[in-house]
Amino acid sequence: MPEDELSIPPVRPLHDVWLKPRRVFRALAAKPIGRLDYVLAAAQGVVSILVLSRAQSSGLSTSVTAILGDALLIGPFAGVMGVWLMAEIYSRLGRRAGGAASAAQIFHVFAYGGVPVVASLGIWLIAAVLAGQSTFLEAPAKDLAAFLGLLLHAQIIAHGALVLWSSLLQVMGLSEMEAVTMRRAFGLWLLGQLVTWIGAFLLLVVLNMLGFVANSAGP
Repeated sequence: MPEDELSIPPVRPLHDVWLKPRRVFRALAAKPIGRLDYVLAAAQGVVSILVLSRAQSSGLSTSVTAILGDALLIGPFAGVMGVWLMAEIYSRLGRRAGGAASAAQIFHVFAYGGVPVVASLGIWLIAAVLAGQSTFLEAPAKDLAAFLGLLLHAQIIAHGALVLWSSLLQVMGLSEMEAVTMRRAFGLWLLGQLVTWIGAFLLLVVLNMLGFVANSAGP
């Protein structure tokens, strides 16, 4: 075996995707969807439910335990379905844009591209333990301790930064898998986000009608 091949370090997807996403997606391109893909997609779904709970100010009427329980119950299913939906949408959009990525390759992009969002789950849990129900209020209570207020503001900023990082990884992944320029990949990503958000909105409407994401009517 040539010496230069021996010097190339192995790909560590969860580690390398942060700063070397193209290398990770090249390594994943020929691989089928695996267990870790599903785990990452499921974890992203849990984060999405927590974000939705804050947007709905669920902490006003629901305990932290109940919110986390709902997130763990609904989130994994919603996350996997969401990534599967994006894989199908983006594979079709990509072909129309001149790309040739399969749905499995796009699933890799959004599963591993979402690693920063998955990392934010730890921040959400820390905030929930320290700040309790205030974590799931759209605006922190006025009587909240200064330290907890700063914690929640820092948590929001950190989550936003990780979401932006994840979006960049997804665009780079699309560029790599579809073999298109970053500019075209970004346009494809924007178009796919629009279609996906419409689908996600319809899904949330259905879940709300079933009582899964509606605010509790407790005291």
